[in-house]
Amino acid sequence: MTRIEREKKTVNSMIALYCKAHHHPVNGLCGDCNALVAYSNARLDRCRFGEEKTVCSKCPVHCYKPDRRQEIKVVMRYAGPRMMLHRPWLAIRHWVDTWSKTDSSAKSVAGTKPSG
Repeated sequence: MTRIEREKKTVNSMIALYCKAHHHPVNGLCGDCNALVAYSNARLDRCRFGEEKTVCSKCPVHCYKPDRRQEIKVVMRYAGPRMMLHRPWLAIRHWVDTWSKTDSSAKSVAGTKPSG
């Protein structure tokens, strides 16, 4: 599994946890959360750092629009601590990625404009 695929799986799982707890959809995700998944996946598809990307919280380029960035922060604050119970391997891998040294390539491109 590539870094981008893993990031998508992690964020999609976090959004699903949040949606289930807050919006109580009958099956799947509610419309708002489904749109957030589509948006975050599109942002990851267009990430200028590709497989060398760092976790979004350490990234020098914030590619989310301000309103979407606020939405994902709320989701991550809720779902992040719960991921160890629901998706422990994704949570552990994300924690390892948070402390990895891959952010050096991101810093070298920090002065350029975001692509999307």
